[in-house]
Amino acid sequence: MTLPILPTTVVGSYSMPGWLERLKTEYFARRISRHDLDEIHDTAVKADIKDQEVAGIDIITDGEARRDNMVDYFVERFPGVQIDRSSKKFYYDFYDSVVQGRLPMASLGLVADFKFLRGNTDREVKICITGPHCLSKRIRNLYYPSEEALAMDLARVINLEMKELVKAGATNIQIDEPYFSGFPEDLPWAIKVLNCMVEGVNASVGLHICYGNRYGKPSWEGSYRYLFPTVLNARVQKLTLEFARRGGEDLDLFKEFETPFQLGVGVIDVKTHDVETPDIVAERIRKALDIVPPERIFVLPDCGLFHLPRDVAFAKLKSMVEGTKVVRAELGQ
Repeated sequence: MTLPILPTTVVGSYSMPGWLERLKTEYFARRISRHDLDEIHDTAVKADIKDQEVAGIDIITDGEARRDNMVDYFVERFPGVQIDRSSKKFYYDFYDSVVQGRLPMASLGLVADFKFLRGNTDREVKICITGPHCLSKRIRNLYYPSEEALAMDLARVINLEMKELVKAGATNIQIDEPYFSGFPEDLPWAIKVLNCMVEGVNASVGLHICYGNRYGKPSWEGSYRYLFPTVLNARVQKLTLEFARRGGEDLDLFKEFETPFQLGVGVIDVKTHDVETPDIVAERIRKALDIVPPERIFVLPDCGLFHLPRDVAFAKLKSMVEGTKVVRAELGQ
């Protein structure tokens, strides 16, 4: 599919409605069946897809309505990871999980998610995967000699899954690694693990790094300077960062360092309910254009829209699209 200049997309998640939160928790209380929950998820995903289409987003996701959080949806799919299912009472809680032996190579079942998304839209699509660094921080390691070794085997399993996604037709895959910002000292080995994960994957792979979005609050603060120059060794095509909430100062890093990546520019602050005007969005895009050429820029929110009310999330996407159109017109597109 041919994309316009400055393509718009989302980071991954769309708004999680309160009724779906309640129904997910009902499932963990064993008051509804897995079959019923699967049907509910299918309906919610279709609604998320439709909202993105109506808002005018160019590259859409399934909204991640099937996921309770960005960790458990993957942890419970890894054979070899033992989960204490009684540890989770509220849907957004994390499972207690542990590894006590070598992880086997096996499918994670993400192809079904991709096919459902692909079958319900004519737009360009993207699937998002939580990366091995983040996952290794949530899994108790009782087998591997180090956290890096655990992450490396997680990466090998994900690599197999990414190749299966490509066979199914996936062309855009995003890796989410928010814990980079919380553990910058891990970056040298985390990038090696990342490169193992994407080896031989014939798709456009993006790396999303934020400062956390648990309950709509940042988990860490700081500057993206810690990423450089190590991140330049990452074998990905896109780097997606948050700039709206943080003011865009870190854009100067892309002037200081010669970067090989396309840049996903966060122009929507997902940690406030205030809806940006198209003019604000346009100005944030112009600031990025002072440093990065338009053919290398993607426009998106800072992070997932998970914690925003649905009307606010939709309004923010509409403003993002309208502000992008303003800048496209200025570029003669």
